[in-house]
Amino acid sequence: MRIDNTRRPAAAAGVGSYQKAGKTAAAAPTRRAADGASVLGIPQGELTPKVQEAITQLMAEVDSLRQELEQSMSRIEYLEELADQDTLAPVANRRAFVRELSRNLSYAERYGTPSSVIYLDLNGLKQLNDGKGHAAGDAAILKVAKILAANVRESDIVGRLGGDEFGIMLSHADENAARGKAEFLVKTIADDPLEWEGEEIRLDVAFGVHTIRGGGDAGAALEAADKAMYANKAGSRTEPA
Repeated sequence: MRIDNTRRPAAAAGVGSYQKAGKTAAAAPTRRAADGASVLGIPQGELTPKVQEAITQLMAEVDSLRQELEQSMSRIEYLEELADQDTLAPVANRRAFVRELSRNLSYAERYGTPSSVIYLDLNGLKQLNDGKGHAAGDAAILKVAKILAANVRESDIVGRLGGDEFGIMLSHADENAARGKAEFLVKTIADDPLEWEGEEIRLDVAFGVHTIRGGGDAGAALEAADKAMYANKAGSRTEPA
């Protein structure tokens, strides 16, 4: 910043600054009171000094209350987000996921658009917890959640349903689209192993898909996707090597 040396002598500058500041300080409450009086419908002729002072104090209190309200609303919004998020992973918890799924079911019923639910299960989590410790298991859950969240649309919802299970709600997606997305996610997870204490641990995920074509219940949709996931697991175990 450039500052030009064009000031008056110190004494004159000090007096001038003081007088200017005093005029501003005196005028500011008057303008504020006039604005408040205009809002309140008080005629200009009734703005006595006492009325001006009362209006100024009232407007200051209103500003303070407005700030407190904004802070409270921000706090409520933060707490609502916190209540909807899983305690470990940066995705929705089961309660929030089921709520959003119910909304999507209503939308699908109203407009006749297909939506799908993907149910995913992280295989071998118990063995990982037993062999490497629960911190390793938590790291695996967190990694899977981040991969899922990073590879869906903004209109889709990812949730942790509990333990090693995740759910994805795909809006405007039929069974073929949902199955293709699930296969892509499973491969993406498998191709990106968890690095833990100098070791690479390959993560394996099973999935099931259920398509919603209008109506139904969120719990029933999750149960159907869960059954499809277990059927896929059973089928993969019986496939010849």
